[in-house]
Amino acid sequence: MRTFEDSYRHKGLRRQLVDIIRKKGITDERVLEAILHTPRHFFMDSAFDKIAYEDRAFPIGEGQTISQPYTVAYQSQLLEVKPFDKVLEIGTGSVYQACVLAEMKAQVYTIERQKKLFDSNKQFPYPKKYPALKFFYGDGYEGLPTFAPFDKVIVTAAAPFIPPKLVEQLKPGGLMVIPVGEGQVQRMLRLTRQADGSATTELFDNFSFVPMVEGKNN
Repeated sequence: MRTFEDSYRHKGLRRQLVDIIRKKGITDERVLEAILHTPRHFFMDSAFDKIAYEDRAFPIGEGQTISQPYTVAYQSQLLEVKPFDKVLEIGTGSVYQACVLAEMKAQVYTIERQKKLFDSNKQFPYPKKYPALKFFYGDGYEGLPTFAPFDKVIVTAAAPFIPPKLVEQLKPGGLMVIPVGEGQVQRMLRLTRQADGSATTELFDNFSFVPMVEGKNN
């Protein structure tokens, strides 16, 4: 059960959340503004209403989580989103990350492999406010070749390796932000695709994500 009332209390809690993630080192004002204007409690069961603005992840079913707001801000900042960027997101999950990117005026193509989550997200009214946010049911390792190339790719699950098809679907100069590693902790990487098809890699902080699984789950 979800509620869709955005009260003064919720807005005040969001301002406090933005202050917390700013103190943790997020400096991109467009990212902070998008988090300020995205009601995170809409994406969670109403039972979580009182704690929706704590800076931590919460379960959303199907073994998935709604990411910690700091993690969402961190990945969004690394992505260097510009208005009208065409962004491929691997792992729709709760749709919170996708809506933050859409709030930053990106055109978001998001893939979910869990059929129940995909169906539930299609019925969720809030994302309909973003006509440039498009949902797909599929295997994240395959990407969306029909809609490629993309300016940016963001992966919101722990990949054991960098999926080559996702690199191929980036424009030259395009960026991919992806947590890579097996086990409890992954390293956040940012890849830049070069004109010859290769990619350069930058290393960032450690995070903990649910695993990126191949195939689709009916």
